[in-house]
Amino acid sequence: MNIAIFASGAGSNAQKIIEHFRENKTIHVGLIVCNKPGAGVLKIAADNAIPVLLIEKERFFRGDAYVPEMNLHEIGFIVLAGFLWKIPDALIRAFPNKIINIHPALLPKYGGKGMYGMHVHEAVIASGDTESGITIHYVNEKYDDGEAIFQATCTIEPIDTPELLAQKIHRLEHQYFPAIVEKCIEKL
Repeated sequence: MNIAIFASGAGSNAQKIIEHFRENKTIHVGLIVCNKPGAGVLKIAADNAIPVLLIEKERFFRGDAYVPEMNLHEIGFIVLAGFLWKIPDALIRAFPNKIINIHPALLPKYGGKGMYGMHVHEAVIASGDTESGITIHYVNEKYDDGEAIFQATCTIEPIDTPELLAQKIHRLEHQYFPAIVEKCIEKL
């Protein structure tokens, strides 16, 4: 099974997934898809000899959503790892229940349009919540709305800032995301 990792930023989750599957005989990271030419994930792809597909907004949302390229690379599963664009219906239809995302909060709280990265952590801290975490979920037509697959939590201490919470969330993401990706693929 070839998987595509969609990422928009530094790529730390993509790196952990690549490392997790490096010696796997049946699951292979076959493509990195990115919407930002200078993103750190592109260096990670180059360092690991993984092909890259740089995408542009018009074709992604109003064209073929790059489905032909997914087919060309024989992609069977898509992992969103810090990818900031909403997934178009055409791609969801082409990969039913085969696209998952990781969200840096305990959905359904702190999800939806505009709730990504530090925006999420700032909202969680401002709310006074005593715990946060990650949610790994299937992707549907709405932001952060698909069926939850897995959640992990961390405690928020009174001294925590959004930046400290972000560090805790990254540790959870790196610890759990690669193994959950593998379990989802094994269920297919």
